[in-house]
Amino acid sequence: PSVERMCVSGACRRSARVTYFVTRRLRSVCRHPGDLWGPLLVCMMLSIQLSIAAPEDQRALVFAAVFVVVWAGAALVTVNAQLLGGTISFFQSVCILGYCIFPLNIAQLVCAIFKLMTGSLLLRTAIVGIGFVWSTRASVVFISEIIAPERRALAVYPVFFFYTFISWMVVIQ
Repeated sequence: PSVERMCVSGACRRSARVTYFVTRRLRSVCRHPGDLWGPLLVCMMLSIQLSIAAPEDQRALVFAAVFVVVWAGAALVTVNAQLLGGTISFFQSVCILGYCIFPLNIAQLVCAIFKLMTGSLLLRTAIVGIGFVWSTRASVVFISEIIAPERRALAVYPVFFFYTFISWMVVIQ
């Protein structure tokens, strides 16, 4: 096989291993229905990071907006999954969606560092795009497991928009 094919297949295998590890780890972390402390901390980190980057007079508004969008969005995605016949509890689903925001926290931190060096919107968009794909992929793995195959698209669609909106907030910071 060509070098490019070997690199691509190697990257795919590594990505599959990382995704498998992340999903297995999240399953063990979110096994208890009341585990919302981790997602709360992840949400608080993102809210604080984005509010620090906001203008002085809008910091409280940005913090509150991010906080509400994360929790209300996770609740809406969870209710949608429940209505589509999901086999996971409400709090477990919110927990998973909350933990899957962490790649966007990393993207926000990297964007803040690069914003000090260069104000390139294209670079920020690429960084946040990677975080978006990572977050969405980790969530879709779980949603796919709890929803019947004929209803998966209906369940994954809101997940895509949930992370798209959060990613957009990180890009425009």
